[in-house]
Amino acid sequence: MIRPAISIIVPVYNDELHLRACVDSLLTQSFTDFEIILVNDGSTDGSGKICDDFAVKDARVRVIHKHNGGVSSARNIGVAAARGEYIGFVDGDDRIETNMYVELHTLCVETDSDIAICRLGREINGELMNNDPRPFVKELDHNEAIARLFEGVLYRFSLCNKLFKKTCFEGVSFPEGRIHEDLSSTYRLFANANKAIYSNFIGYIYVKRENSILTSTYSEKRLDAFLGWDEILTFMNDRYKHLTHTVITCFLYWCIDNVFYILKQVENRRDRNQYLGVIQQCVKKHYKEIMSSKISMKHRMIITLLNYNVRLLTISYSLRGAIFDTSS
Repeated sequence: MIRPAISIIVPVYNDELHLRACVDSLLTQSFTDFEIILVNDGSTDGSGKICDDFAVKDARVRVIHKHNGGVSSARNIGVAAARGEYIGFVDGDDRIETNMYVELHTLCVETDSDIAICRLGREINGELMNNDPRPFVKELDHNEAIARLFEGVLYRFSLCNKLFKKTCFEGVSFPEGRIHEDLSSTYRLFANANKAIYSNFIGYIYVKRENSILTSTYSEKRLDAFLGWDEILTFMNDRYKHLTHTVITCFLYWCIDNVFYILKQVENRRDRNQYLGVIQQCVKKHYKEIMSSKISMKHRMIITLLNYNVRLLTISYSLRGAIFDTSS
């Protein structure tokens, strides 16, 4: 059996409204040497039939039906089944631009890179955002590629705007039962890569949905990120101690963002204190490293309050103290 160059893994769960547009964008791309693995994760709508219909129409489409286990479970099964030399990921309610995979594959092959990265476009109400950059390509060695991941300027933890050589997945799996699975796994894929390359063309289009767990009112599930961060900080401290400041700074901003969302959106006091307590426990483990980093006085005060007393933090917010003044 001839192996395709790329395996594109699409976890599918109740995506019948958007799935056809997603798969059509894959089948009509300019790159043709690929397989699409549609992993139907126990959908209860018509998504499973749509998957099967595509498999009948195009031999490059493979379908795996499974009981519902979440995105990580579906991705793990897709990776295990993948036959391609490279692996890409697309969510069932998003789409890609026509040249995305031909560009990423060419970048990998011509520069002997294990990971190729493009920009992530956002479509809101049918309009594509941030679509006017000047062309820019940068080759990154192992250490710089990981540093840039945590800097979050060129690219962030999202899997879907990246193409990975399959060897990057050796010893790596997605954490099942969590959200923020990209955060909890992408850094390990980069740790397995000798080299990466970034191009600022927009290839992957993330379609913002009003009912997304990451765009709706703060949910307890979003705290899964701090399980991931606890693992990240331990891993990075063991293997990339020279990047401590970069990693801690990224962690700090993640904490601050979540603290603000919780204080602003969670009205129930018990829930609010419980959610903040989860972040507090993660901060306590790494408080010394955070305080040793160069951070603003405002952030230093917020983290100090969080570390020592969640109630004082919420009182300060309710009084709209200077540290919570978003105008400065």
